[in-house]
Amino acid sequence: MGFQRVKVYRLNEDGKWDDQGTGHVTIDYLERSEDLGLYVYDEEDNETILLHRVSSDDIYRKQEDSIISWRDPEYATELALSFQEPSGCSYIWDHICNVQRNMHFSTLNSETFQSTNSELKELPAVELTTLPLILKTVVDSSISDQIRIAELLSSNQEFFRKLMGLFRVCEDLENMDGLRTIFKIVKGIILLNSPPLLERIFKEEFIVDVIGALEYDPEVTCVQHHRKFLKDHVVFKEAIPIKDPIALEKIHQTYRVGYLKDVVLARILDDATCATINSIIHANNAFVIAMLKDDSTFIQELFARLKSSATSQESKKNLVHFLYEFCSVSKSLQMVQQLRLFRDLMNEGIFDIISDVLQSQDKKLVLTGTDIVLLFMNQDPNLLRSYVVRQEGIALLGLLVKGMVTDFGESMHCQFLEILRILLDSSTLTGPQVSFSVFSWASYPKP
Repeated sequence: MGFQRVKVYRLNEDGKWDDQGTGHVTIDYLERSEDLGLYVYDEEDNETILLHRVSSDDIYRKQEDSIISWRDPEYATELALSFQEPSGCSYIWDHICNVQRNMHFSTLNSETFQSTNSELKELPAVELTTLPLILKTVVDSSISDQIRIAELLSSNQEFFRKLMGLFRVCEDLENMDGLRTIFKIVKGIILLNSPPLLERIFKEEFIVDVIGALEYDPEVTCVQHHRKFLKDHVVFKEAIPIKDPIALEKIHQTYRVGYLKDVVLARILDDATCATINSIIHANNAFVIAMLKDDSTFIQELFARLKSSATSQESKKNLVHFLYEFCSVSKSLQMVQQLRLFRDLMNEGIFDIISDVLQSQDKKLVLTGTDIVLLFMNQDPNLLRSYVVRQEGIALLGLLVKGMVTDFGESMHCQFLEILRILLDSSTLTGPQVSFSVFSWASYPKP
């Protein structure tokens, strides 16, 4: 799980919020327990500022896109986390929702379901005539039976394969009644929100047929064409050849699952299922980045092409965009791994590449270059500081200052200004005598 930067606040007896310190938050297993806890580690000495056992009760509140608060029974008071970035707040919020859903799922499974006499023994056979029965079984069952259905679907190797085979038959025969029923069944299976089941149906074998089945929404007047869009308009640009087939499969799966969540199922998904799908996407990103960052030949080839005069301008542009995506998605890694990756990229010469990019006539490319620098500044400003104080770094500093006074357009002007602000902010310098104050802008939680 990735770490996110936060300030911890605690409500005192006077009804005011006391600052408990700044650190990095993550959700992980508690020691010698199967329960999950929310940890905040101090940024300076890595000591534990806060340890909170995630509760299944509805005690958590999300405020203003950057604050999560709750009444903590162990501390007997209100606690709050103020995040540096809204994306970090959403990431942890999704995980809390996911943990709570799994706890609820587990409790029902061990208590409610075990006390149910009418246990569902097996799923209906997959045939055209049994589609209405399958739909009723998946959609109209009680909560405890839905848990059982999810278990049966996860363990049955053939059910979903046969269902997708039947979907292709219905499509060939233009059987609209069958296609609309299969849409409802697939939608119902996804909304069962079982992580093992979702992992299974999102695999390469099924994902395209799943997207196809979801084109036949009976509530939409015309048939959607999601597969055609993915086939005709989505081009996978491999800036650097990725040789590992598992990494490639994860990359393709992540894009399709994201498209499924944001486009195909946008009006259908509930918050809990959306959080589970986000978790799958985050896990895939972390897996791919972890594989690529440990592949020294991949990193070396990337930078060799970026530095080579033989590389065309179009190829360099694609490589720079890839480099931005690579750095951005690395947020899925643990904090220690992120720091190590960014230091490795600096040692490979990423700031030399940025210096070239900032001199481009292509404004979009310059913007991508500043985006990369901002990722570094938000990760560890001292990486850029240590570079600009060296002889070769003076040129980059000059380009940043020049960019601030050049009329690139309002948004890009802000990018340069923000980079220089962080770069020159003495309060973010490392050292025991300097306190951390990046969150001076952060709004305090409401009492």
